[in-house]
Amino acid sequence: MRKLFTLLTGIFIVSASSIAQTATVSGSVLDPNEKKPVQNAVIALLTPKDSILYKFTRTNAQGKYTIKDVMPGDYILMTTHPYFADLLDNVVIKNNVEIPELALISKAKLLQEVIIKTGSPIKIKGDTTVYTADSFKVSANANVEELLKKLPGIQVDKDGKIKAMGETVQKVLVDGEEFFGDDPGMAVKNLRADAVKEVQVFDKKSDQAEFTGIDDGKTQKTINLKLKEDKKTGYFGKLDAAGGLLKGIDPRYKDNLMFSTFKGKRKFTGFLLNGNTGQDGLSWQDEQKYGSNDNMTMSMDDDGGVMMFWSGNTTDDEPYLDPQNGYLTSVNAGAQYSNKWSDKYTFNFSPKYNRQNYTNYKNSFTQTQVKDSVLNQFADDQTNINRHNIKTRVVFDLKLDSMNSLKLTANANFYHTESNQVTNSISRGNTGTLKNSSNRSLQTNSDKNAVTGNLIFKHKFLKPRRTLSVTADWNILNTQGENYLKSFNQAYYQGNPSGSQTLNQMKDYETATQTLSTKITYTEPLSKLYSLELGYQLGVNSGNNDQLTYSYSAGSGKYDLVVDSLTNQFKQNIVQNIPSAKINFANKKLKINVGSGFGFTNFDLKDITFNKDYKRNYLNFYPTGNLTYTYKPNHSLRLYYNGNTTQPTINQLQPLRNNNDYFNQYIGNPDLKPSFTNSFNISHNSYNFIKDMYTYQSVYIRQTSNAITNNRTINIDSGKTVTQPVNTSGNITVGFYGGMGFKIKKIDTRLNISPNLNYIKSVDVINGSQSFSKTFTPGMSVWISKGQEKKYDVSVNDQFNYNSNTTTQNDTKINYITNRLSVNATVYIKKVWSIINEYEFFYRQKTLQFNDAINTHILNARLQRTFKKDEFTVYFTVRDLLNQNVGIQRNFYSNTYSEVINDRLKRYFLIGFTWDFKNKGAKTK
Repeated sequence: MRKLFTLLTGIFIVSASSIAQTATVSGSVLDPNEKKPVQNAVIALLTPKDSILYKFTRTNAQGKYTIKDVMPGDYILMTTHPYFADLLDNVVIKNNVEIPELALISKAKLLQEVIIKTGSPIKIKGDTTVYTADSFKVSANANVEELLKKLPGIQVDKDGKIKAMGETVQKVLVDGEEFFGDDPGMAVKNLRADAVKEVQVFDKKSDQAEFTGIDDGKTQKTINLKLKEDKKTGYFGKLDAAGGLLKGIDPRYKDNLMFSTFKGKRKFTGFLLNGNTGQDGLSWQDEQKYGSNDNMTMSMDDDGGVMMFWSGNTTDDEPYLDPQNGYLTSVNAGAQYSNKWSDKYTFNFSPKYNRQNYTNYKNSFTQTQVKDSVLNQFADDQTNINRHNIKTRVVFDLKLDSMNSLKLTANANFYHTESNQVTNSISRGNTGTLKNSSNRSLQTNSDKNAVTGNLIFKHKFLKPRRTLSVTADWNILNTQGENYLKSFNQAYYQGNPSGSQTLNQMKDYETATQTLSTKITYTEPLSKLYSLELGYQLGVNSGNNDQLTYSYSAGSGKYDLVVDSLTNQFKQNIVQNIPSAKINFANKKLKINVGSGFGFTNFDLKDITFNKDYKRNYLNFYPTGNLTYTYKPNHSLRLYYNGNTTQPTINQLQPLRNNNDYFNQYIGNPDLKPSFTNSFNISHNSYNFIKDMYTYQSVYIRQTSNAITNNRTINIDSGKTVTQPVNTSGNITVGFYGGMGFKIKKIDTRLNISPNLNYIKSVDVINGSQSFSKTFTPGMSVWISKGQEKKYDVSVNDQFNYNSNTTTQNDTKINYITNRLSVNATVYIKKVWSIINEYEFFYRQKTLQFNDAINTHILNARLQRTFKKDEFTVYFTVRDLLNQNVGIQRNFYSNTYSEVINDRLKRYFLIGFTWDFKNKGAKTK
């Protein structure tokens, strides 16, 4: 007992001694600019070892503060206030101390100092990368595309496709709104660079995710062009006219007009593009392939990129003409009107018109290996196309009140196409033995209309994060037309004629598809950090595909003999019911959501011609998961998983044979199942302000079960191939892309390094046996840029790729390298003269299949003189100065290798005049 009393007494004495040794810290805080005390500033003491908060208080109305009972020791004294910059200092506390008066600097003044002293052209705001446009110098009266080419981390390829931080840009907005619908090319090619204040790059979330705050993983890499305030008043525009006489071909010309006018929140823009230099107003997002059968294509392009797509499967199923090849004369015109009233009503209307006259001659070689046998096909093709379309888009956004909103988006597009294609081809074996020959002409006249609508209703309840939204999508696509096929097809056996077929047929076809999808989503907050999302989606996909084929009758002189084997009426109806649930967690640094949908799918297919039904039911899962971790400012890590089902199209399902090419025919498969793809992606982004360095990395994996690929039945004797879509498993894609960009301050030069890697394993069926193809393509891109205002601008980009392909059809391995070097240089002479050069060297290594390497040097040069403060420009330009713009493309996939040589517009020159006009309110600052 005595020992316990002694211990307690000791503890009391020590505690009393400790209390007696505490100190008091006091002082005051002042705003030196206003010479006033700062009220409600937080004064905190932090421990230096781990920066943990020890004690804090707030200043009173006189700016004074007192912290009592402070243990002696070393501390960090931190002063914070919403309107002032944080102030930190080391202090040593021994006894009572009064800190000298603390003078705070306002954040507004501090930001001014930062802007003046650093002049950083790149900023990070949350998930958005912001480029200050005027920090990147471009030539006089340049468009936005030229500006984008100078921005670190952004690449614009020869086709106008834009990549930002390694990802393809899918949307380009102007002041947060669509510019002429959803066509990225319209804004970057036709807007003036000097009208842009900032270029903002971000991953745009879906409307649903932005409303609920629950990430659904659906994002689009987006660029927003924020215009300067003085460009939003009055008008500005550009008139560009040029022409040049050429020997042997039609003269080249172009006439472009762009006009924009602003008044308050009202904006009107119009444009007219007319010429025969290959310019076109169509979106570069469309598939670069002509044709509308549903034959799956996978190939590797000249840069080592692997493409896998269904030809003709664009938004409106409209074929795209590549202006890089052939000769294109086009007229594009459009207008856009947008306005906003009372901050409640927003209206956007954009009609467009496009006319194209296109001719092209191409020569192709295709080699197909089937085990020990080889088929070599040689073909020449003459194509003439005349078509036009009208596209309209309307967006109406209505804020009913503070809790409810309604948004309607509608598109109505109309197309008319007339085309004629003449093809001559022969196929030989590996020893040169003749297999078949074909001469055919295909003439097509078609009309198409596509109508789409999207309606979104959003409601917010009084309780925060409790929401209800209803989304409805409606799509209608109708096509009708006629094609006339005349062909003579000769088969051979051991080099001797073995049978022939002459066709003179007319096909009358009409296709109508309609898709309706409605989704109801409800979100409920479970706690401060957790929330629940419940959803239900109903989807109905119905379609009719009627094709009547007639042979020509010499007796009547008409197409009146029905070909039963090529005539079919087919109807499909696919209904999906998908209930779903998702849990979301979110705090300042971490956001997680996981969940799944359950899809009940009913297939009801009817072959009306043969009175045969195909009915099936499927249960599919739609799991999803997202994690975003912002571990420190401007540094984030994102993980994404999604499971998705793809339904076959009506052309893939209908058991109808396409015999346009007699020796290469396609037939649908009504037994197709939906495919299911597991997609996983992990990405990291960071930006260091002090070092002016950004990095990005991304790894992605896609695995597809029941992938819709091809079953090819190849007759080795005649060379005839019949292709039918089938389901296969074992298809996987693994890839990586990354980048690092920084500024070398000593030489004032920007550098970007971007590695990439892609591996694809794909499965198809050849003559009843599965065939595996493996493609491996690592590469590296290096970009460097340096410039001095009104003296010079130079940027160099080099893209290197190694390509490797193997297939189980043979032991041949394909290995080759490609390298594309691009140089853009502008030299200014006395500020008003400038010489602009674009140089590209492309190299592709030869292989066993192609004995010659591809080496091309493309040089474009322009000399210009500006007048009246850059308002007028006179220029002389030469395209393809070295006359080496040859259209050679080599591709390979599975057991097939091909080389296609297209006609291309080679060397030509233009003499032109440009007038950049603007009113006084739109002067460039």
